[in-house]
Amino acid sequence: MQNVVERELEMQLVLSPERSIPVPARLTYRTDDPYAVHVTFHIGSDAPVNWTFARELIVEGVFRPCGHGDVRIWPTKVNGRSVLCLALSSPDGDALLEAPSSPVAAWLERTLRVVPPGSEHEQLGMDDGLSRLLAPAAGDELWLRDPWSDSDDTPDASA
Repeated sequence: MQNVVERELEMQLVLSPERSIPVPARLTYRTDDPYAVHVTFHIGSDAPVNWTFARELIVEGVFRPCGHGDVRIWPTKVNGRSVLCLALSSPDGDALLEAPSSPVAAWLERTLRVVPPGSEHEQLGMDDGLSRLLAPAAGDELWLRDPWSDSDDTPDASA
């Protein structure tokens, strides 16, 4: 059964140190994709902008700067408010967003209750799938046995 943990919130797209604009966003975590978080930004275009990255990155980013490359996350204070900064980089451009820390942390805590860290692999059903894949099937004994062990035409060592 798939569980989904979502949170709608408003982030700030930082345009300059003095100017930012609000961007509605949705944080989504799905148990069928247990290692990832999905962020959808509604920027007023025909289609929303979607980003997917490791849940572990945001778990660490709530406490200290982390990430490199396309996604970097760090906590800070802006005008006395605790925020989580999210720097995104793509071939289409770069964006710096600020999200209020409390709603993000509350949403993240809900995801960690649904799938505790270290148990993500259990959601994928890989163990069951591998067991089914590797289980012997009818007729396998013909292919798995040693063809030389019970052959009648082996030379007699005493001859």
